Amino acid sequence: MADAQSPGTALVLEEDVLPGVLSDRQIEGLIAKHAIMSETGWDDDQVQPASLDLRLAADVYRVRASFLPGGGRTVGKSLGGGGLHMHRIDITEGAVLETGCVYLALLQESLSLPASLSGRANPKSSTGRIDVFTRLVTDRAESFDTVAPGYQGPLFLEICPRTYSILARKGDRLAQLRLRAGPQETVKELIFRVDLSGDPGEPVGWRARRHAGIVDLRKLGGHAVADYWEPVFTHQGRLVLHPDEFYILASKESVRVPITQAAEMAPIAPELGEFRAHYAGFFDPGFGTNQGGSKAVLEVRSRDVPFILEDGQPVGKLVYERLSARPAKTYGQSGNNYQGQALKLSKHFVDTA
Repeated sequence: MADAQSPGTALVLEEDVLPGVLSDRQIEGLIAKHAIMSETGWDDDQVQPASLDLRLAADVYRVRASFLPGGGRTVGKSLGGGGLHMHRIDITEGAVLETGCVYLALLQESLSLPASLSGRANPKSSTGRIDVFTRLVTDRAESFDTVAPGYQGPLFLEICPRTYSILARKGDRLAQLRLRAGPQETVKELIFRVDLSGDPGEPVGWRARRHAGIVDLRKLGGHAVADYWEPVFTHQGRLVLHPDEFYILASKESVRVPITQAAEMAPIAPELGEFRAHYAGFFDPGFGTNQGGSKAVLEVRSRDVPFILEDGQPVGKLVYERLSARPAKTYGQSGNNYQGQALKLSKHFVDTA
């Protein structure tokens, strides 16, 4: 991250901020003005082209169930007075967060936003691809993953590993925050379809193995694919999704995000209800602008009944928004892991490409 105190990075927090998603320069300006704060120093690569990576603090709480504090209540009061808190875990040196359990983690970052700015959070790509379900929680929140305009207070992350238990440590990044000036304004939408047309003998996706080992969040490229995943093949362009199984698939379309825009993946028809086709949904400016383009990787989970996916079936959409200002860097310029991707597992596994 550039020096937040350097000249020219400060964001003017008044009416002259253009509507749209804030870029890296503007996020750094907020840091310089202490509208975004941290209990520790900032990592060099923490500010992305149109988002901010959020880091776990030392305190993680095992809770009985997911919850929202609601209007007028802080997260702390909800934990202390609602009978939700089971025990505290110190992850400074690392601790295992187990599948099927719900945790609430304090984040290192906190906010003191002006009234003109709001926020939205999403799991990072690598988080979604190992089937770790996360949602941002704020004081007085009545919905997940949203930061109200002018919010002042701490940030918390609900963490629920679904398939693999994870080894987490203070400073690990599981989610990211996108800030916006003014209301959301959609520039365009792109419908994308699932690709189940693989060559003979080539997998079209991956299905997570049950009862696999722990995923160490800092052991990048250090987990054997065969220990955690099995390849998925189709029959005549069809794939049956089994209930409660987790799949990694890819889109037919290549995705491109112009450097003056940001995108977010969203359900195409949430009323269908048979499956969920994404967990992590932010696409930064510059994604897919490499030669050859980049596919959208889909984290797919069927729900209560088996469901048949057909090759070319629409499964989601990308919603594009304008940036408030041009970013200093674009996706792929700082060692991002998924530029030029096709069907690709998370960075924790040995690269199969």
